[in-house]
Amino acid sequence: MEFDVSDEIKEIRAAVSELCSHFPGEYWRELEPDGYPEDFVEALTKNGWLAALIPEEHGGSGLDVGAAAAILEEINASGCNSSACHAQMYTMGTVLRHGSEAQKARYLPQIASGELRLQAFAVTEPTAGSDTTRIQTTARRTDDGYVVSGQKIWTSRALYSDLMILLARTTPVEEVERRGEGLSVFIVDMREAAGRLEIRPIRTMMNHATTEVFFNDVPVPADALVGEEGQGFRYILDGMNVERILIASECVGDGRWFVEKASAYASQRVVFGRAIGANQGVQFPIARAYAAIQAAALVRSKAAWLYDTGQRCAVEANMAKLLASEASWQAANACLDAHGGYGFAAEYDVERKFRETRLYTVAPVSNNLVLAYLGQHVLGMPRSYGN
Repeated sequence: MEFDVSDEIKEIRAAVSELCSHFPGEYWRELEPDGYPEDFVEALTKNGWLAALIPEEHGGSGLDVGAAAAILEEINASGCNSSACHAQMYTMGTVLRHGSEAQKARYLPQIASGELRLQAFAVTEPTAGSDTTRIQTTARRTDDGYVVSGQKIWTSRALYSDLMILLARTTPVEEVERRGEGLSVFIVDMREAAGRLEIRPIRTMMNHATTEVFFNDVPVPADALVGEEGQGFRYILDGMNVERILIASECVGDGRWFVEKASAYASQRVVFGRAIGANQGVQFPIARAYAAIQAAALVRSKAAWLYDTGQRCAVEANMAKLLASEASWQAANACLDAHGGYGFAAEYDVERKFRETRLYTVAPVSNNLVLAYLGQHVLGMPRSYGN
């Protein structure tokens, strides 16, 4: 693992930062509370950034996860919000590793060009929550494919996506030996399923374009199945390692933004005759947040390196998400404290980014579940949840 930043990554960071400079805080504030940043996503697509992980033979850039991590980090470090498009990055892992050649040839070139958007990732359900093996959405076998029935929640960007990665149960739970068996992954064409899909927006504390989706006997062709029937849970877990790494990268980006914003303000803001940054009560929390962000970034980089070199990375990917989300939240609080009352003023963008980064301590996986995973699978302690 190299600690020097390659020229390629430096160029990626510079190019993404330049693109993001055209979408300042005013752009994002005007979209509140629930407008979708269509122009921003289009610009990223046009410049090839959302096709980073798609192989060159399918019209993409053929970059690795380390490069994708740099893209998303830089978006958030620039004050923008990559949640509008990050799923198109991390859903690629499931398609690239487990999709058929026919599926790749059919979808990837159109995703790379922007003709199709793969933004919807339908896994979580209201009654299952983080216990994915207990999902109840079913895909029932028919003569020419499947019929999907059920409900998903927190399916972000479903209203702005053409394709959806769906996890559904194809074998009843009582007929499998282990609950993780009998689950399958599908690529659902939401345009074809439109008449039987009901999508309801969910208002949240940040602009995240999230929804709940109802599947009313949605017909899905047999060639929509990704990989083998019944192996979907394993595929999703594999893809989640990429998700963890990329979410950690967004948090590192947020943390950088908060630290830079706080440092600049604390150096300029004068109270009682001197800059407030000269006071240790202001300076030290910002410095501590900076240290936490840098440490999280190292673990993130190791996780990406392990993934890109074909090694196991679940432990590092989960730790990266845990550390980066907590570090960005630490930086958010230090930044808000440094700004005082001005931190609550929308024009400073601190309160917007404050709300956006808070999500990641509980999603896409709760940090408590990450700790439980580390305690059980790494440290060998007794299982702390489930049965």
